[in-house]
Amino acid sequence: MAESHKTSESISALSHHFKNDSLDPPDVPDVPQIIPPDGGSIAWMTIAGAWMVQFCTFGYINAFDYYTRDFLSTFSPSDISWIGSLQLFLMYAPGVFVGRAFDAGYFHYMEISGSILYIFSLFMLSLTQRDKYYQVFLAQGLGMGLGLGLTFLPSLSIVSHHFRRRRALAMGIVVSGASCGGIVFPIMLNRLFQSPAISFANGVRASAGLLGGLLVLANGLMRTRLPPKGRGAPLDWDAFARVVCDAPYLWSIAGGVLCAFCPRAALDGLAEPSSPASAYSFPLFAVDHGVDVRITTYCLAILNAGSTAGRLLPTFLADRLGVYNMLVPSIFTAGAVLFGMFGATTSAGVIVVGLIFGFASGAYVSLIPALLVMLCTDLSELGVRMGFAFSVVGAAMLTGTPISGALLGTGPLHWWRSIVFAGVCIVTGFACMLVSRTLFAARRGSQHI
Repeated sequence: MAESHKTSESISALSHHFKNDSLDPPDVPDVPQIIPPDGGSIAWMTIAGAWMVQFCTFGYINAFDYYTRDFLSTFSPSDISWIGSLQLFLMYAPGVFVGRAFDAGYFHYMEISGSILYIFSLFMLSLTQRDKYYQVFLAQGLGMGLGLGLTFLPSLSIVSHHFRRRRALAMGIVVSGASCGGIVFPIMLNRLFQSPAISFANGVRASAGLLGGLLVLANGLMRTRLPPKGRGAPLDWDAFARVVCDAPYLWSIAGGVLCAFCPRAALDGLAEPSSPASAYSFPLFAVDHGVDVRITTYCLAILNAGSTAGRLLPTFLADRLGVYNMLVPSIFTAGAVLFGMFGATTSAGVIVVGLIFGFASGAYVSLIPALLVMLCTDLSELGVRMGFAFSVVGAAMLTGTPISGALLGTGPLHWWRSIVFAGVCIVTGFACMLVSRTLFAARRGSQHI
């Protein structure tokens, strides 16, 4: 009997062992390692690489206005604006598919292929001929736009792999690359194109070589940490179903769309410093109101200088005071300052409005990705959530500039129309974001959000 009892205990222990093995996958002991380290050499190298991606891509397209005005001088501002609109649309619209690919572990594939396409298209842009609209449209609008679509969202999403407590600050550092590019490239290209010894083609090629080298370095620095989610259908329908039932998330997207759509309809470069300034831009507003031409040359640099500060200081405070608590006031400030443009008819007024609006809109641009990460309950679905939001915003990016053209008119420019329209819509976006904050605060049971 004793021997039988021992055999029974052995079988029971063996059964318990296999049962535990079947319930606990081998990677369970590694779960603590999945928690973002909030620092370390690999994390900061990734931030540096992502910053370079933003600098080379979103930062570079700030220079759009400096050559299209002269290079396509026989075409209307509305025609030219479609190039920038398509570029922005293609950067955001594929987000739902790019986000799913990011979750599935294709981060490096997208970054490398997108970088190659982006630089190739930029070299093709250097071969375009003056007043050949279709050539610029294909090279810059289509080619560079698709390259942006493959690199932009993944370079933001990768921050969540390495940071949690300091995520907003890390995100702010990354997106400040776009503002820094917005300061450097318009001035650099303006000087290159005005030099008698350097043609448009050589200037673009020189910038393409610089960007190519930086993107090679960026791709070598960035690293992933989280294991990929199952590689299956292009869309994760289960995650998508959870997304569309998340009320705070949907209200935040509604606010984000209004804030992205209306800046495109109000002097492009002013209302969103990281967007390409088309003919309907802050520099043109300044020139049209008799501001010193020496100031108007540096309008975009002024805007992006304010935006750089806005992408760093509010994100630093957001990690301590809450993302919503910094984002909501920033959106309200941006809307209020837009109405202040009615009084910006002097050099001092332009500088003040540019710096304040740059700061407020820079805070918005950097805090929105951090907000989307905070609203995500499962980081394995982060790509889907950010991708869905970016895809919706893409529609606003495509249609904003043509609406701007209709509002401003083709004769004397009616600036008040687009200013009022954009200001009202940004304030409405502020209201939507306030609703999102209220719902999320009730869910979290805290106002420190």
